[in-house]
Amino acid sequence: MSKANSGQNIMVILSSPSGVGKTTITKKIQQKYNNFKISVSHTTRPPRSNEIDGVDYNFISEKKFEELIKADAFYEYAKIFDNYYGTLKENVDKMMKKNDIIFDIDWQGTKQLSKFKELKLIKLYLITDSKEELKKRLLNRDQNTKEEVEKRFNSFEEDVKHWNDYDYIIINKNLETCFKQIESIILTNKSDVIGSLQKVQ
Repeated sequence: MSKANSGQNIMVILSSPSGVGKTTITKKIQQKYNNFKISVSHTTRPPRSNEIDGVDYNFISEKKFEELIKADAFYEYAKIFDNYYGTLKENVDKMMKKNDIIFDIDWQGTKQLSKFKELKLIKLYLITDSKEELKKRLLNRDQNTKEEVEKRFNSFEEDVKHWNDYDYIIINKNLETCFKQIESIILTNKSDVIGSLQKVQ
């Protein structure tokens, strides 16, 4: 068993096009289940006014990020909307010893993480029921300029091509219903992991 997956801990990936609600749901899971920790990505994107370094993201320079790429320090990384995002191996390996981990990453990161067979991943993909609903949510978020909204909306077609890489597809029509569905999936998988470990012992 890998040091990165010792004990009875699980790793959950939540991906979606921008604006579907994965960050909100990720935070709800962490708030309800103390053992879940969010994997805090490194990024070269500048922080938004409500974001805290080390909590929402680890904000670093492009130069530093590229040094970490050369050092093979990431489990996964991608360039999205002109900024780098990545998951540091050291952080995940340390966290996994004591906690379940939830990743708020895109399909590119999921593909790369999936190559590490020692990581026992549960991969969930969130989607809205229509493109129109997605655009409405992006505009209502009030976090992006009109140009950024268009960019994120236009990336939808590319994003949804990668549904097949995931174990579960969930439509987020209602946040509470969606959260309960995800909660049920996590608890079922957690029970399976504990059960299989008990059989081995």
